[in-house]
Amino acid sequence: MSVTSRSDAAFAAVDLGATSGRVITGLAGPGRLELTEAHRFANTPVRLPDGLRWDVLALYQGMLEGLRTAARGGPIASIGIDTWAVDYGLLDADGALIGLPFHYRDGRNGRGAEQVLAVCGAQELYAVSGLQHLPFNTVFQLAAHRASAQWGAARTLLLIPDLLTHWLTGVVGVEITNASTTGLFDASAGGWSDALIGRLGLERSLFPPLREPGDPAGTLLPHVAEYMGLPAATPVTAVASHDTASAVAAVPATGPGFAYVSCGTWSLAGLELPAPVLTEESRAANFTNERGVDGTVRYLRNIMGMWLLEECRRTWGRRGEDPGLAALLAEAARARPFAAVIDPDDGVFLSPGDMPSRIDACLVETGQVAPDSPGGYVRCVLESLALAHRRTLREAAGLAGRELNRIHLVGGGSRNELLCQWTADATGLPLTAGPAEATALGNILVQARARGLVGDLMDMRQLVARTQELRHYTPQGDQQAWDRAAARLEQA
Repeated sequence: MSVTSRSDAAFAAVDLGATSGRVITGLAGPGRLELTEAHRFANTPVRLPDGLRWDVLALYQGMLEGLRTAARGGPIASIGIDTWAVDYGLLDADGALIGLPFHYRDGRNGRGAEQVLAVCGAQELYAVSGLQHLPFNTVFQLAAHRASAQWGAARTLLLIPDLLTHWLTGVVGVEITNASTTGLFDASAGGWSDALIGRLGLERSLFPPLREPGDPAGTLLPHVAEYMGLPAATPVTAVASHDTASAVAAVPATGPGFAYVSCGTWSLAGLELPAPVLTEESRAANFTNERGVDGTVRYLRNIMGMWLLEECRRTWGRRGEDPGLAALLAEAARARPFAAVIDPDDGVFLSPGDMPSRIDACLVETGQVAPDSPGGYVRCVLESLALAHRRTLREAAGLAGRELNRIHLVGGGSRNELLCQWTADATGLPLTAGPAEATALGNILVQARARGLVGDLMDMRQLVARTQELRHYTPQGDQQAWDRAAARLEQA
């Protein structure tokens, strides 16, 4: 029996994060949504003499191996790719990649931001793109990249998921949820901003046609299909290729009034809206308007996220002092509440390095005492993240004129019970945690919908709510203590 005649089908989701990549197969259909991890591989950036780069060739090979493994389990109805946002590859006139893509944490980006803002002011940029000011936005990266000898050979720009899709299919295009993170996308009109591209002296021909989630993105090239053991007619489907957009598509909300936190290396906290918020107040508060599935707007702010804890653990691991996550969380639960708070969005925390020492420096600067144990640092990080979630969601609701009745925390951070409970406590709102695999689920659901196996966005979310493991948290503890800690954070 062919895959297309079944009541459900197997889809392959390629999900690439900042530290690892995965290929996950999913069975999706009426009343059914099941995931199986086929392959996992490391995503290890490479520091070269000219900067920090992504090893995109290793990622491509890891993806191929994962899809090959997935194909051994049976027919694959289609393939979808999601990754982090903003980073890109440049192709020359022959379609060859010009150098390894730069990493968004590379230090060159600050120079690019200065160059762009000298041409287009922050207000003008925001009025068009609605994008939160982050030093690594694609528009700033491109300004820095233009000074290189490589630039003259560039003919096509592809964001990372679109580059990998191109290598699978030979087709060129850019998916819209990721395009909306570049700073060169018109948030109101829903397409590339020819005006901004022209003002900044960029060639319009660099920017390929846009694709919506669910659009066909081509079929496998013969040599790719042969390597994977799949038919050459196997389709690749454009999903919500920005991983946060896929995660938000899988938020198991069953009604309006919800906020979300997609929590992993970054915490993306915000609301789903029908239209962008492009006011000066929104710009000053540094909120972003990014595309979601079905033309929705992800109105959110980036928060540094579990990166803070991950970098602390890497530092302790190099010293042989990391007792493991479970032990650290148990120690954090016993540590003194609100002994120290930091602003997770402080730029000092952006780059890789000795995170405990940076936390110490921030605490000294704000007149606080540094923790005396790893558990104390973990408590500081998690309470500070909960406070940042509170601040961001309250500001988003105020700027968008919305009332919130529940938070959905999805992604890997949903497994962290302390963070979930403390976010509920800090916000005073009930919180639903899970699914942890929201990104892969959103990827697969968009593919399944393109095949007519599931319905609209609400149907997708209801299917997640019925089939996935969720945990529920109600606010507890001393709300006034959280209020006092929030006031300290504002003063930090």
